[in-house]
Amino acid sequence: MAKHVFTKEEVHELVEKENVHFLRVMFSDLFGTTKSVDLPVSQLDKLMNNKMMFDGSSIDGFVRINESDMYLYPDMSTWLVFPWGEEHGKVARVICSVHMTDGTPFAGDPRNNLIRVLDDMKKAGFTSFNIGPEPEFFLFKTDEKGNPTTEVNDNENYFDMEPADAGENCRRDIVLALEKMGFDVEAAHHEVAPGQHEVDFKYANALEAADNIQTFKFVVKSVAKKHGLHATFMPKPLSGINGSGMHTNMSLFDKDGNNAFYDEKGELQLSDTAYHFLAGILKHARALTAICNPTVNSYKRLVPGYEAPVYVAWSASNRSPLIRIPDDRKMGTRVEMRSVDCTANPYLAIAAILEAGLDGLRNNLTPMKEVTENIYMMTPEEREAKGIEDLPSNLHNALKNLRADEVVRESMGEHLYKNFFEAKTREYDGYRQHVSDWERDKYMLQY
Repeated sequence: MAKHVFTKEEVHELVEKENVHFLRVMFSDLFGTTKSVDLPVSQLDKLMNNKMMFDGSSIDGFVRINESDMYLYPDMSTWLVFPWGEEHGKVARVICSVHMTDGTPFAGDPRNNLIRVLDDMKKAGFTSFNIGPEPEFFLFKTDEKGNPTTEVNDNENYFDMEPADAGENCRRDIVLALEKMGFDVEAAHHEVAPGQHEVDFKYANALEAADNIQTFKFVVKSVAKKHGLHATFMPKPLSGINGSGMHTNMSLFDKDGNNAFYDEKGELQLSDTAYHFLAGILKHARALTAICNPTVNSYKRLVPGYEAPVYVAWSASNRSPLIRIPDDRKMGTRVEMRSVDCTANPYLAIAAILEAGLDGLRNNLTPMKEVTENIYMMTPEEREAKGIEDLPSNLHNALKNLRADEVVRESMGEHLYKNFFEAKTREYDGYRQHVSDWERDKYMLQY
């Protein structure tokens, strides 16, 4: 169901009713970092008339200094009031898309790009691409200045609870804040690693889901700070324990509102559409990794031994492959991609996954055979015999695969791809040139 788009009259009534004094006008940059222009509520009409200008040259990957003027167009279905900060009146937020001075959508805006790819989906005969994310994060203690330490706030495991789980109060307040903001939270619990947590919220259509992920990360960090903790979505903040991912569940719906992945008579009750879509993701998996795992640190998580997927394969129940098909069927039929992490720009990641799946549909691709064995226990020869490829082992290799994959590049468009590739190449070069403590400890005395 489409979210309600608030009219000017409705928004003015809400401002008065909820004592809103301040507006936080949000958008995302190339890397998925949420940016904000803060406005007094007196500027509300100017915003809703698409007259809010900002300097686009100050945003990484946007425009050059001689092209700096850009406009923020609010999506009034994203209007919400934050459930805190009443001392000087409440703060409301609205998510915007970025437009050029002539009114055309800016091609370098990741949100606009996702809208473009969703139009491709509609041309293919589908009405909705639903996404259910499972974001994980760590809570770290802070020092006397409020800066994060490397000490987690507990030493617990899966599903532990207070008093053992010292982060339970923080996690509860996160859930309550999200519910006040309209989120349908399905579950919240301690994860496998010390200090690690997960909050799952209900699926939504692709654009709303990406907006929700951005809002979720903001809320988690804000609430953690109020508890004197630092929340991080860094994939692998500590060695020797599991990292944080964002398993991404997805399903396509047709014009009649039916789940296009379900077929009662199909193998595993999956439709041909599901298999073609799955095959597209598998075909483009190595290139997708550059977008879904876009930091140097992402690849510290994607290693054997910590439950993270490192092999391009699929299964209906086995959790060692890249893709899993959860047991739900009928309207709940979905494909789960297990490699994604929260450093991914959700607008770019969802667009790329969708375009890869659509490529599988356009070309009637057939996936490899289901892998039911534990891939982690296979030898390289056994994996090769089954056609199981490795995911890229580092950002550099992922970028090489992205450069060679026309379909995934097209999912970004020329502007976003060019700026993303250049920025991430510089990031990897900086990492490659850095000498770490591990290297000094390992080699200083030995050589």
